[in-house]
Amino acid sequence: MDRRPVQSSGEDPVTFGFLPEAPSTPVLVTPAGPGVDLPGWLRAHREAVEARLLRHGAVLLRGFHGGSVEKFEEAASALCATLYREYGDLPREGESNRVYKSTPYPEDLSILFHNESSHLPQWPMRQFFSCIVAPRSGGQTPIVDCRTVLARMRPELVELFATKKLRYVRNFIEGVDVSWSRFFGTEDPAEVERRCAAEGTSFEWTAEGGLRTSRQADAVLRHPVTGEAVFFNQLALHHPSALDPEIRSALLEICEEEQGMPRNVFWGDGTVIDDAVVAEVRDLMDRESVAFTWQEGDILVIDNMLVAHSRSPFTGPRKIVVALGDMTGESVPAPFATDARVPPPSGVRC
Repeated sequence: MDRRPVQSSGEDPVTFGFLPEAPSTPVLVTPAGPGVDLPGWLRAHREAVEARLLRHGAVLLRGFHGGSVEKFEEAASALCATLYREYGDLPREGESNRVYKSTPYPEDLSILFHNESSHLPQWPMRQFFSCIVAPRSGGQTPIVDCRTVLARMRPELVELFATKKLRYVRNFIEGVDVSWSRFFGTEDPAEVERRCAAEGTSFEWTAEGGLRTSRQADAVLRHPVTGEAVFFNQLALHHPSALDPEIRSALLEICEEEQGMPRNVFWGDGTVIDDAVVAEVRDLMDRESVAFTWQEGDILVIDNMLVAHSRSPFTGPRKIVVALGDMTGESVPAPFATDARVPPPSGVRC
């Protein structure tokens, strides 16, 4: 473990290292003494933090303060001045317009691996999480390196994902998922139609006043900075095999067809992806993932294209808040040739 102190300009030093349970990512950054001004240190050493993010995919800032939404926002803003204010999939946290609550989902269930907003035309390059209240047990936010996932996937499967792509179908059903008005931030159907058309998203209004959208997206991309190939998508999370079998059966009975499920993902041509394919990918991601126990005040920073994240079941109160930034989109280079896979990052030096 490399825990050499790094002296900052005019600030107390910090120490870099790794957690025993996660020896290659995230990079652990802790204060070497009391009174470190975390936002100030991050502003002065943004390039050093960015370099570690690009190498390891994630950085964990620990021990700088207790659980605080305000301190979290200050730290996130120090690394990313362009925190996103218009994310419709998560509820806002308090009065802040740049910090969101984590996904509201039953605490006894897992949220499976995904890259945030990878099913949309625009996604964050940076995602921030902070633990305000640690759960009594469980509730980790496991992460997995998307370069490693791709490098260790069967070549035949890589070719399928790279060539067939994915199609995400979403039904905005009041009371089941977020409403279309909250997601798009407007009550005007015409504005929704304008935005969908501009983004290349197909849409149709349902008889019940809901909205169905359909969008094709790449499953494999190159990182715009490192040039590395990454498995970047929401396959494991959006495929109906992620649901409890009884819930899946009940939803199918209500929705009457696969296309009517609240969220679903197909091959790019609209054909069904076999459960076995998704199970193979999910098992691979689980095997390659790492997890740590949240401590109040922790801030986890991830490169959203290099790392996918999930959530473990938990007991007791849990409050994790989220911020997003450095939004990007379809300007990211197109999928790569299937012989251009890269090996997983080597070494653990940080």
